Amino acid sequence: MKKKVLSVVLASAMALSLAACANTENNGNVENNGANNEVVENNENNENNENNETEAYQLSTLKMVVDGTLTANADNRQDAFEEQWEKAVSEKMGYSVDLIIDQQDHSGYKDAVGRILLGGDLPDVMLMSADMYKQYQTTGLLWNMASAYDNAEFQSRMDMPLINANMRTADGALYGFAPYYGNGCVTYVKQSWLDAVGMSADQIKTYEDYINMLTAFATQDPDGNGVDGDTYGVIAAGFGKMDEAPYINYMSEFYQGAYPAILQDENGVWYDGFQTQEMKDALLRMQDAYNNKLIDPETLTASTKIAREKFFSNDQTGSSGAFTYWAGTWYQTLTDNLIKNEVNTDLVMLAPIQETVDTWGGYLNREAPVWVILDDGDGNDAREQAIFDAFIETMLDGGTVQTLWTYGAEDVHWSTHAEEFVLNAGTDKEKAYSYAEGEFHLKQTPNDENALWKKNLIDPALVVAHLNDDTPAAAAKGTDLATQGNQFFTANCVDAPAGASCQTLTDYAADIADAKNAVIAAVVTQNGDVDAAMEGYVTAVGAIIDQALAELNGQ
Repeated sequence: MKKKVLSVVLASAMALSLAACANTENNGNVENNGANNEVVENNENNENNENNETEAYQLSTLKMVVDGTLTANADNRQDAFEEQWEKAVSEKMGYSVDLIIDQQDHSGYKDAVGRILLGGDLPDVMLMSADMYKQYQTTGLLWNMASAYDNAEFQSRMDMPLINANMRTADGALYGFAPYYGNGCVTYVKQSWLDAVGMSADQIKTYEDYINMLTAFATQDPDGNGVDGDTYGVIAAGFGKMDEAPYINYMSEFYQGAYPAILQDENGVWYDGFQTQEMKDALLRMQDAYNNKLIDPETLTASTKIAREKFFSNDQTGSSGAFTYWAGTWYQTLTDNLIKNEVNTDLVMLAPIQETVDTWGGYLNREAPVWVILDDGDGNDAREQAIFDAFIETMLDGGTVQTLWTYGAEDVHWSTHAEEFVLNAGTDKEKAYSYAEGEFHLKQTPNDENALWKKNLIDPALVVAHLNDDTPAAAAKGTDLATQGNQFFTANCVDAPAGASCQTLTDYAADIADAKNAVIAAVVTQNGDVDAAMEGYVTAVGAIIDQALAELNGQ
């Protein structure tokens, strides 16, 4: 990115953040250590200048940082996406813009964001989870795009305005943009394993039913290799993702009434959900399941990638029958990988068990990830406005660029030309496709001719603003499984509890998450005493939690 020199104030804030981050084992969390007041004051000056005329600013390059959410990666013809984006956006802007894509590994993305932000060579835009957004929005690094957002052309096609409206601060500032809502996880189960142990998905209605299913998977021979007990019931990317809402996504059946975060009671008072009896009970449920070898022990350290690949591995010995993961497109993706590895492919989605329904009403829909624009701190909004116009405004243009973000590059990932092709030819999964001229359709995945392309970055079922009617993709439908997955989740989900945001939580987010993970490891995998582990949590971060609660409750 070619940017103007960062202000002395912003540079100082970043230097202090680097020093603080070094004390949290490079976890990517910015800590301001008292410098935030200066940064806020600088931002206020920026806001006072918002209505002033700004000189026209032309971008030569636009650098974005993104994770694996962008499906059009290097192996899947990212070059074609990038080329078509540059052509379309340059035509809209009236000058050439060179898009530079820095795509980081999905599993380690949070740490990567921290390193990039603290490195000084800032990109123009980056994708952040809801938790990252709350963590960084008070640092002065992010541009307040409220005015640009309010005046965006896509407002006329907005279907879900509350997604972004709910991200505004108390004074109306908006530091991030969500082009789609958050989505959530459902529990997938291998139908062949259910058949092998004489069960069906519609029988799994309660926690007792769920544990009985896991027990059968772990003690019998569901993979059909002739050996009892060499498989597990469930694997996940952690017993709880303590640094990212909604925290309980990957092991939701165990968290009955428990939510390991700061949340509000019925009177609006904030409290620490991690220190509740419900959380202790959840830990003991996981401890019991772990001791009985129902949970794959690799769950403690597994990344999402490791957990996924173990679930659909071509060697099912050591695999698991249940896997809780993202709804919608992932229903198709998990099935595709089972097919690719020649594993029995039928997956079923479990309805949320009764205890989950009683607690929340269903699976939890997370707060949406957001795109942010990095503020150069020079007091002039011209550059940031140009980034908004080129990147965010066009992302939901209702036409060519929105189609690129949703489906990928034309004639590479999708097409309207007459075409015929066959997936998995010569196997029992063979499927033929035939399309007439002018019919919008998805093509074969560039790096796997036996898989059908699904989407790029924006899930069409989750997008907040619709395509124009005359856009070829407007009448498009997702794959059958992706559509079923989205419909199932929508019918069985509720919004996750609203997240807390205050300076203390921002400064010590990593310390708090580490303390929670220490409790989980001690109780679940080391068979430790839950009360003693909780005492250790209070010793480690109790004072920090009390300070955060005082801030949130206005004490």
